[in-house]
Amino acid sequence: MPEKLSLGDSNLLWAYALIDGLASRGVTQAVISPGSRSTPLVIACDHHPAIQIRVQVDERCAAFFALGLAKQSQQPVILIATSGSAPAHWFPAVIEANHSTIPLILLTADRPPELHGWGANQTTDQQRLFGSHLRAFYDPGPAENETLPRDQLHKLGREIATQAMQPHPGPIQVNMPFREPLLPSSNICLPESATAQRNTAAPATPDATLIEAIIRQIAGKPGIILCGASDLGATFAQAVGRLAESLDCPILADPLSNMRNGGHDKRRVIAHYDAFLEPAAEAIRPHWVLRFGALPVSKALLQYLEKTQAPQLICDPYQQWPSLPPHGKLSIATDPILLCEAIIAKQPTPAPKAWCAAFGRLEQRAATIMTPETVEDHPFEGEIVDTLLDCLPDRSLLFSGNSMPIRQLDSWSGVRDKQIQIAANRGVSGIDGTISTFLGMAQGDYSVAVALMGDLTFYHDLNGLLAAAGEDLVIVLINNNGGGIFGYLPQSSLNSYEHYWNTATDLNFQHAATLYGLGYKQVTQQSTFRATLEQSIASGGPQLIEVMIDRDYSIERHRHYRAAVAQQLTK
Repeated sequence: MPEKLSLGDSNLLWAYALIDGLASRGVTQAVISPGSRSTPLVIACDHHPAIQIRVQVDERCAAFFALGLAKQSQQPVILIATSGSAPAHWFPAVIEANHSTIPLILLTADRPPELHGWGANQTTDQQRLFGSHLRAFYDPGPAENETLPRDQLHKLGREIATQAMQPHPGPIQVNMPFREPLLPSSNICLPESATAQRNTAAPATPDATLIEAIIRQIAGKPGIILCGASDLGATFAQAVGRLAESLDCPILADPLSNMRNGGHDKRRVIAHYDAFLEPAAEAIRPHWVLRFGALPVSKALLQYLEKTQAPQLICDPYQQWPSLPPHGKLSIATDPILLCEAIIAKQPTPAPKAWCAAFGRLEQRAATIMTPETVEDHPFEGEIVDTLLDCLPDRSLLFSGNSMPIRQLDSWSGVRDKQIQIAANRGVSGIDGTISTFLGMAQGDYSVAVALMGDLTFYHDLNGLLAAAGEDLVIVLINNNGGGIFGYLPQSSLNSYEHYWNTATDLNFQHAATLYGLGYKQVTQQSTFRATLEQSIASGGPQLIEVMIDRDYSIERHRHYRAAVAQQLTK
């Protein structure tokens, strides 16, 4: 016989079964936005001892905040919204989570089946709302009064928590329709929560036959290890450093690989390739490329790979890229650390002795030219990046916006021994949600959390600043009055460039700082940036530093540097 429960009690027990199932596999964080239909899910999270809730009013900000939490913890995060258009605001973050392999559990509250199809208020089709960007979709239907269905929903929660992590981490949607009334009775007794067991994915062991094929391709030949954006950690950095030593080859390290900073062996790490690859391409043609992580930021590096046509061996542990890129030869479905160790164990013949040394000389020349004498005291992004990294202590987070800031980090960050985690939303390289993702990541155990972003990126996620209240962090806003990246592209020659591409907002961002309770400082001279940054870090609380950039001066400095490197290489 079914239990005698009110519908409100049944809704809560139904929601609690799912939440407890998720919590039993190590899920501990939930981000919610206010709404009525999601009430049972919110109360279930609120009453669960393992779940920590954060409230974000704007659904789009909530989704990117959850993305940042999951990116930092590398564990699934619950996201809850009410029915109708509310969960549609998650879509940009879901796309990013899909392409960046970030585990999100999307709980979309819904109207029950009988309210669909005839125009009932706040009701729309939420089935598979996020299409191909999901790892899976489930709709367990409205609450049932029997124990067995609740047990099955609890089991589904356990399976979802695991599925969000392996074999291919990413977002999962669970559509949860609820009938009214949505509030439980005051005397309902919730079941005891299950014992939590955190998900741990077993790394895929390298296939012996595949390792032999890799050795045949790379042994004794000049090649490069390319480390793109990844969250593989210090253990990987150590492993790939040992691999580069074994093969005596350079590591071309994207800033988001986090190979440029830290205590690992960086003797073969090349950070200034963006400046010298184009003029030096003919002199340094690799016979192979072993790639870890996503494609790099640098356009010059991508063009170099295309020009040299070296076969690429791509470590793709999740098999997330179904197609090989141009000149791709192998897709290697194995754990990156185990792959490094397996290749080292075979003791392959290293590259010719002069190969890695040639990259080292080019790196040194580019680094020497990088700091020309300053003629004017205008703020310049290259010096902003250098000062920023110089001031940040060990165990800092530096979150970068897309468009120009990540490219500035690529060009100017160099190599340092300090442990600084550099992160960005590079799954689809959008400017949306940058503030919110940064604030989500900043919840981690960092000594200092700083973000670097442009004015359009900042404007695009102003609502995200609501979550900055009470947090110790600094946002460095590079204001070049619009989409400065297009000044480097052919569109800048068009008469309509300012109107359609640069799209300056002419906003006074000090008002935004006041509205959201951030401390504010403006920098108009490069010589004052260091002191302003140090003061902002020491002040505590959320701080905004707006750095005013002369766009023409900045473009000229960049071009002068590239020309100087090219001239140096012809000597």
